[in-house]
Amino acid sequence: MEARRPGGAQHIPRPAVWSLGDAPLPVSHPLCVSVEQIAAALVVAPIGRPVAPAFEGARPSAVLVALTDGPDGAEVLLTRRAEHLSSHRGEMSFPGGRLDDGETPLAAALREANEEVGLDPAAVEPLGELEHLNTVVSRSYIVPIVGRLPERLDLAATSPEVERVLWLPLAELVRIDTYRSERWGDRATDRVLHFFELDDETVWGATAAVLVNLLDHLAGTAQRPSGVGAT
Repeated sequence: MEARRPGGAQHIPRPAVWSLGDAPLPVSHPLCVSVEQIAAALVVAPIGRPVAPAFEGARPSAVLVALTDGPDGAEVLLTRRAEHLSSHRGEMSFPGGRLDDGETPLAAALREANEEVGLDPAAVEPLGELEHLNTVVSRSYIVPIVGRLPERLDLAATSPEVERVLWLPLAELVRIDTYRSERWGDRATDRVLHFFELDDETVWGATAAVLVNLLDHLAGTAQRPSGVGAT
């Protein structure tokens, strides 16, 4: 069996019935992609698609998938939720939260990023909107907004809900010792969950699903040298 990265201390609430999955990532190692390439790939994913929760009572939310170019190509902004929170404690996430009355997903994502990590909304160039997600446990309907920052900003937690802020190169996600999938439930009703085991954190759940969807948009373009992080 291949050696795996250690991952983090995040609690994974697996059901009684689960198994390892065989779902591959849409792009492979090595990954060399710039934010400009990502922007081009997201032309087909415009912002402002209809908000249509899959079940009654779902609470509309938005997250900001903030990207910037680093020495190894595009990097994404992640946070770790505080352990004292009542839900999703200790989990890796994007800045984000519930939509206020009359608020658009874009406005909510920018507002939450400002509240959680002090990111100036004016510094964000919106690029596109990834596939919307419905989460059963928290009964949320999540709209992921992708945005570009002009540089790698030194951001820090500005909310008690956030314990850590980090920039993660997308290239880290496709390392052969990092990704795996799992099937939760029996074969008739099971669902696939994605996991990225980093050196000191585990990214899973809705956050991992958003990252897989982002990589899916890069299939066919991500392996071409871009001049950023290329060798």
